[in-house]
Amino acid sequence: MKYLSIVIFLLLGTVVARAQNPKIDSINLLINRAKTDTGRINRLIDKIDLLAQINIDSALNLSVSTIEFAKKSNYPAGEARARTKLANHNSYKGNFAAAKENLEIAIKMFTALKNNVQLLKVYNSYGTMYGMQSKYDSSLMFFEKGATIAEADKENQKDILGTLGTIYMNIGISYQMLSNQPQALFYQQKALKIAEAQHDVSSQAYCMLNISNTLRNIGDIKRAEKSMQQSIRLAKQVSLKNVELYAYTNLAALYSELKTNQKAYDYAMKAAGLAKEMGDTGIEATSLSRAATSLAKQKKFNDAEKLNTQAIGIADESRQPLNIHQTYSSMGVIKRMQEKYVAAIPYFEKSFEALKNADIYDLQTGEMYSELSLCYEKSGNFPRALATHKIAASIADSVRGKENIRKTTELNMNYAFEKQRQAAQAEQQKQDALTKTRQTTLMGGMGLMLALAGMSFYAYRTKQKANGLLEVQKTELEQTLTKLKTTQTQLIHSEKMASLGELTAGIAHEIQNPLNFVNNFSEVSAELAEEILQELENGDPDEAKAIAGDIKDNLQKIILHGKRADNIVKGMLEHSRSSSGTLKPTNLHLLIDEYIKLAFHGFRVKDQSFQAELVNERDSGIGKINAAPQDLGRVLLNLFNNAFYAVKEKQQNNGQSDYKPTIIVSTHRLEDFVEIRVRDNGTGISEHVRQKIFQPFFTTKPTGQGTGLGLSISYDIVTKGHGGTLAVESEMGVGTVFILRLPV
Repeated sequence: MKYLSIVIFLLLGTVVARAQNPKIDSINLLINRAKTDTGRINRLIDKIDLLAQINIDSALNLSVSTIEFAKKSNYPAGEARARTKLANHNSYKGNFAAAKENLEIAIKMFTALKNNVQLLKVYNSYGTMYGMQSKYDSSLMFFEKGATIAEADKENQKDILGTLGTIYMNIGISYQMLSNQPQALFYQQKALKIAEAQHDVSSQAYCMLNISNTLRNIGDIKRAEKSMQQSIRLAKQVSLKNVELYAYTNLAALYSELKTNQKAYDYAMKAAGLAKEMGDTGIEATSLSRAATSLAKQKKFNDAEKLNTQAIGIADESRQPLNIHQTYSSMGVIKRMQEKYVAAIPYFEKSFEALKNADIYDLQTGEMYSELSLCYEKSGNFPRALATHKIAASIADSVRGKENIRKTTELNMNYAFEKQRQAAQAEQQKQDALTKTRQTTLMGGMGLMLALAGMSFYAYRTKQKANGLLEVQKTELEQTLTKLKTTQTQLIHSEKMASLGELTAGIAHEIQNPLNFVNNFSEVSAELAEEILQELENGDPDEAKAIAGDIKDNLQKIILHGKRADNIVKGMLEHSRSSSGTLKPTNLHLLIDEYIKLAFHGFRVKDQSFQAELVNERDSGIGKINAAPQDLGRVLLNLFNNAFYAVKEKQQNNGQSDYKPTIIVSTHRLEDFVEIRVRDNGTGISEHVRQKIFQPFFTTKPTGQGTGLGLSISYDIVTKGHGGTLAVESEMGVGTVFILRLPV
């Protein structure tokens, strides 16, 4: 049996801690010497970080008392920090409701205090909480939100660089658990570079641990083992017991795959003992389960079942889906190894019940479905065996599809890099050509001057020849420059078209994933429907109801993945839509009304609670203008969508009840052109982003919410298709205005 890699999310504020008694003694001394309540609270929070490396329960208790102390002292920043710590410890103990409650309070407090540095840590804790519930899509959303804020905060870059490294590592972990190993390794290596630059041994230990998991997942066992041992050495240098713990349990899994069963058992029991000492019930359960499987592989089945029963009890207490899934599936495997197929089935079913709300569908999950299918087959339940086998096959197909897309993405990245290199090379060649031409002209001029000095009696004739030579050289230079400009334009156009083609190909590959689910679950549902009829004929309504429940679950999954495919196709059609580009008399105000309603209703479909005030300021003197309505409509739709997105983001992040999202669209007839302004009171755009905003494929939106083509296409439509201009003005936290000018 293969196991999912045990990963450790980094909790900001605990990375630099050293779990040593002298360190705790020193912090206790500082607490006693503190002259103010705020100073004492800050030192208590430092102590919480230290205790978290030794015993989670002790850190949890101190967090609770520190919150009460901060309340009495009217110190909101200290209370919010302590609540973030408490949420982290509740997550490790499986009390996710309490963790979420504390994080929501901390977000409101830090938002009111306008403390971005601490707000990043709350987002990181939110992502960690969802990661521990195996909801990796949700955890990615919060981690990437934190990364966006950290990357944009140039003023505090020095202070938050370590925080950004931690968030990069957690993004890598989320991609790892979603089977996207190239993206996982990309972010983990970014985090490791930051840790090495800051000489942060603790962070390096975390990075090496998670990088080893990624290497193991792609089959590079030797490098994975070496990285795990390196993480243990680094962890021991700074007494990071939790890193040491996770490295031991992952080594146990690695040696189990290598069929070195005794070595796997030894590391698993070592991890279980350390986890119990630290109060980490989830990893204690998983480690005991791995040890039990190693015993079973040595034919010690009685000892294996006894040990795994203990693991199941501890996992249930942890309330962490991944750990519960592993302990129950381990018992199923142990039963199956003894050919106790009927007894194994309930354990496999309970293991998948634990993952019903999780975002894990990888090859290892598929293998457990295959194990369950075998047990159904051996116990004579052939319809269930076939249905379960198809689920396993669909998961395998889905993962293989993801692998193909990821390989294509890697090739595209290499291709994009090569394109950039070629463009740079072309620019260098242009500069070389100019330099060579200038040198040639200079040398020719010098030779001409020497000839004139030596043959003054041929002055007039020589002067005429020299003028002719200079005219030829000037013509050649102009031709060379024209060719270089043409080549540069062709390179840029070719790169745009290649990038657009790559985007379309990526979307087409992505469609394969939801369609695999739709097809497989449809086939399974059809067979289950026949099975219901059979059970009704046999007079067994209870079994028929159970099968009907399975069909209902399958239909929900079909709807989900059908919508995914629909959204992908709509996006592809939107970007592939073309227009004749013919200019004709167009009522500008009617066009604005049509597309602002389209944009607003589009946002209302996604979020029915969304509201915004729409203000029109129109110049009645504007008649019809010459424009391509469909193309200009695409421009307006992009500008309106961006405005609605900005005010929605500010409304979600602001936390102020008096904030009123507002979009103002104004038109003016000026001397030689018509001006359209689209103004919002949203989040605003930084100077760094404004410099790149019209570049193709540049976007600040989260993954899956933007391609970076909207404003680039809009800019081309306005400037090249209509001979106008498109500009942007913005102030962070105040709002943004896009200014579109069209010639009359």
